[in-house]
Amino acid sequence: MPDPTILDPQIAALLKRDEHGLVAAVVQQHDTGDVLMVGWMDDEALRRTLGEGRVTFWSRSRQEYWRKGDTSGHVQWVKGVRLDCDGDALLVTVDQEGAACHTGDRTCFDARQLPATVGEPDPTPAA
Repeated sequence: MPDPTILDPQIAALLKRDEHGLVAAVVQQHDTGDVLMVGWMDDEALRRTLGEGRVTFWSRSRQEYWRKGDTSGHVQWVKGVRLDCDGDALLVTVDQEGAACHTGDRTCFDARQLPATVGEPDPTPAA
C-alpha cells in the first residue's frame, strides 16, 4: 500500500526541479481557460495538491507551505493536474472562488500589459 505522506515515487521521478527543489505551477480556471496565477511546488506541495483537492504552494519568500484561500477565502478547488513534456512545469486546472491574485484582481495577469508587436503568419506558403 502506498505511503500517503509522501509523493508517489513514480510521479516524483517525472519531475525536473530547479536548484531549490521546485517546479513552476501554472494555475488555470478549468471552464474559461483563464490563466490565474503562477506558484511554486515542491514534492510535498504537489502531494498535498493531488491528495486534498485544494492547491498548496511553497512560498519562496516566507519559506513555508500555503494553501490558497486559507486566509483570503479565495479557494482554488483542484479539477486536474498535468505535467508538461519536460517535467519542469505543472498545469493545475481549478475552480477559483473569488480573486486569484493577492491584489484582489481576478487573475495575476489583469493589471500590467506590456507593449508587444503582434505577430502574424506569413501569407505566402513556403516553397
